[in-house]
Amino acid sequence: MQLTQLLHRAVQHTPDRMLTTFGGRTRTASETMERVARLAAALRAQGVRPNDRVGILALNSDRYLEVLFAVPWAGAVVNPVNIRWSAAEIAFSLDDCRTDVLFVDDAFAHLVPVLRERVPTLRALVYVGDDAAPAGMTDMEALIASSDPVEDAGRGGDDIFGVFYTGGTTGHPKGVVLSHHNMLTSAYGSLATTDLFTSGGVLLHAAPMFHLADLTSLIMGFMRGASHAFAPTFSPEGVIALIESVRVTDTVLVPTMIQLLVESPAIATSDVSSLQRIVYGASPIAEATLHRAFAVFANVRFTQAYGMTELGPIATLLTAADHEDPALLRAAGRPVAHASLRIVDAEGREVPRGTVGEVCVQGDNVMQGYWRRPELTDATIVAGWMRTGDAGYLTEDGYLFVVDRIKDMIVSGGENVYSSEVENALAKHPAVQSCAVIGLPDDAWGERVHAVVVAAEEEAPDAEALRAFCRAHIAGYKIPRSFEFTDSLPISAAGKVLKTELRARHRPDEAHRSAATGVERL
Repeated sequence: MQLTQLLHRAVQHTPDRMLTTFGGRTRTASETMERVARLAAALRAQGVRPNDRVGILALNSDRYLEVLFAVPWAGAVVNPVNIRWSAAEIAFSLDDCRTDVLFVDDAFAHLVPVLRERVPTLRALVYVGDDAAPAGMTDMEALIASSDPVEDAGRGGDDIFGVFYTGGTTGHPKGVVLSHHNMLTSAYGSLATTDLFTSGGVLLHAAPMFHLADLTSLIMGFMRGASHAFAPTFSPEGVIALIESVRVTDTVLVPTMIQLLVESPAIATSDVSSLQRIVYGASPIAEATLHRAFAVFANVRFTQAYGMTELGPIATLLTAADHEDPALLRAAGRPVAHASLRIVDAEGREVPRGTVGEVCVQGDNVMQGYWRRPELTDATIVAGWMRTGDAGYLTEDGYLFVVDRIKDMIVSGGENVYSSEVENALAKHPAVQSCAVIGLPDDAWGERVHAVVVAAEEEAPDAEALRAFCRAHIAGYKIPRSFEFTDSLPISAAGKVLKTELRARHRPDEAHRSAATGVERL
């Protein structure tokens, strides 16, 4: 199996149908493949050899899609860069991966001098934009225009498709090595599990394209014969406008995006009736947010995906039908067709159903390993099972409930407190817009439950009122003992709350304690 076959198939089936639309510019499948084949030729002319790494540091666009196909077409390996990172983190990932060529758009062109200085392997920088290429960079459009198309290199199977860096907020980022087979297994298995995307629909890429959640949706969109629309960055008003103007049928969002959409005044005055499916994941979603989304998008089918970069990325799905059962709204779903799942204790022994332990996954979607980090690979993949670092349990009928990241679990007075359970209780209060719960050192309790809250109104809610509210939903030992009110929570590019950063405000050693041992959730 090879990823470029998706583009070949699109040309065979619907050569003249719109494949991409961005900023008023549309291209057919045939036009896209011609551009991909020419860009692949240009990469080879730049000296890119089989298995060389080619990076892309850019916002979402049709050109991003073209680069993702042109790199394997040329026989190389793609390295999508996290757009939220600092220059130092970006430079580390590029240098660690020995990146040879880097595509950069207008949003990140100002970083080029720093990257040139810190990444000695960079031989060429290619400008991805509509203006004149900055000095020292080659224009992507000029490369395409001046190159004759070449045959597809035919990369596939266990050949490396990409190196995807995770982390970066604590310690050095880790490069996850995924093959064509890993990626396609995850996509095919997920589509075989449930009806995820509309056949012949319009898929909106609103989540960042460097992230596996969006990249996998792109692959599945191709499999379903979709057209692809792109939002450069997420804004609720921008996404709502695109849904209305392009008649979007499907999109992938993280919970924070869903919350912002349902809270936007624009949703009440816009026609979003074309939208049929929303796939969400990356972090837990509050039930209150989900119920609001059900009301706003009354005709939309919701599916939750659970996984992580190391799993290519999907391990379980909570289907649209599952969402009709209120008892399952906090579940992560059941294992997809391509993956096996079990819950183990600290010694790696499988535990009974209903018992909390570490979630482990096995399947052909599991990564090849971490780039140049064999010890970490061996510690993470044990006897073929990927240790996720998530704490969860399985029900008798096979539904996974993820209760926390193991490193985020709070032990207070000898009792385990799972932050997601406390967050879900707090989020039900009308005065709470969003929240995060962490454990802080406490002389009496070992750790105390501490809540960081973003208020829904200008005036912060009363802490005692929040405690009283929680008491109706969770046990007393789980109720936050301290509160902190803030204007916003630190959010990663994948839409996850950066709890390490929250803890570091109170525990300066947090960055060192948490460095580089965990894995990143889808």
